[in-house]
Amino acid sequence: MNDDATRQRSLEPSAAELSFYWFHRVIAAYCLMFGVLYWVRLIGIYDGPTWRFDLMPVHWQVTSVTLAVFFPFAAIGLWMMASWGPVIWFICAAIEAVMYAGYPELFGDKLLIVISHVCVALLYAAFRLVIFFQKRADAR
Repeated sequence: MNDDATRQRSLEPSAAELSFYWFHRVIAAYCLMFGVLYWVRLIGIYDGPTWRFDLMPVHWQVTSVTLAVFFPFAAIGLWMMASWGPVIWFICAAIEAVMYAGYPELFGDKLLIVISHVCVALLYAAFRLVIFFQKRADAR
């Protein structure tokens, strides 16, 4: 009977695992929102000086198309808890970090986006470490 209780407890996700699951879902929603914002810019609903794809400079054309495809793809992977979801998100975050921190004269100075990506990456790493140490303690 005690072995059955132990097996049942090990099959149930921990609080950290449930929080990690919801963390993935929240980041997936943000990725979908960012993807939609890039699509809005591409199809011409955007209210800025480069409001259509054909009016954008080449550097905006390349990054907008890339991120308009990658962000929804990352959202799907994160929502499904697929192993490739965080990888695609990291590619998107790296592209935006290079855009806004590396080339502010071309893309604008949006340091808040870079900081938010760094915070998400740190939270992701913290969740993975906590879950790793919990599983290691349970294995003992």
